[in-house]
Amino acid sequence: MKTENNKFAKAEMLIRKPVSEVFQAFIDPEITSKFWFTKGSGKLTEYQPIEWVWEMYGFSLTVLTKVIEENKKIVVEWGNTGETTTVEWIFTPLNENETFVSITNSGFVGDTDKIIDQVRNSTEGFTLVLAGAKAYLEHQIQLNLVLDRFPKGLA
Repeated sequence: MKTENNKFAKAEMLIRKPVSEVFQAFIDPEITSKFWFTKGSGKLTEYQPIEWVWEMYGFSLTVLTKVIEENKKIVVEWGNTGETTTVEWIFTPLNENETFVSITNSGFVGDTDKIIDQVRNSTEGFTLVLAGAKAYLEHQIQLNLVLDRFPKGLA
């Protein structure tokens, strides 16, 4: 993935599960909804737009999958018209029961302050997603990190 200078967000985490299980957690909304969004219109499939919904915020987003390399990589494009960014997941198996996941979000546009805000928010968001995925996949615990990021009354 090509990134321009420092105009990208990155979050990484070791998840102690086989790469196939971790990969599926990001492809299948039945699993992903346990740690990130509340529902998705379908599994990620190359060149098929799907919708991810965060019901607690009344927010949805169309996601277009550009690349799926089984157990290795996912690349999607998402965002509002004219402000789409690219998100890339890289899955590196360290052994049969450990997977290192790297998520990079790039393609931010705007003035310096807007880009800094987008990079900060994306880095924070994907860090929470990875921590939630780790807790769910390793221990079947739903931490509600994304839900609790903006509690009612503070958002």
